[in-house]
Amino acid sequence: MLLLDTHAIICIAQGEPIERRARRAIEAARSEGGVLVSPVSAWEIGLLVVKGRILALAPTPAEWLARFLAQPGVREAPLTMRAALDSSFLPEPFHGDPADRMLIATARERDIPLLTRDRTIIAYASETGAVRTIRC
Repeated sequence: MLLLDTHAIICIAQGEPIERRARRAIEAARSEGGVLVSPVSAWEIGLLVVKGRILALAPTPAEWLARFLAQPGVREAPLTMRAALDSSFLPEPFHGDPADRMLIATARERDIPLLTRDRTIIAYASETGAVRTIRC
């Protein structure tokens, strides 16, 4: 299993190239029904659309995300109360972005890697060992 971060979802959905290791990890996780998407990413995608940082997702962001979740092996990973609380107590130093913190806490809670291209998260994982990442 693995958890996709928000930008990984967008890249995969738009067919952007991803690293070979990431592609293999996704294929393996799909076969086990374990490509996970957090509701935190839905919130973040909505904000990106509202702020004009990504193009409008057709026909609506909700339908776009529903189509992504309908792919074989992809499913929702609920944000639990534990992960929400744990996101406040991640090993420091780390920035205050609530989406990144909750995604990391969710991956930690499930003991699975976070697929990301976010350099800050990758550096944090490398420096602290607080979460496993796969660069996409």
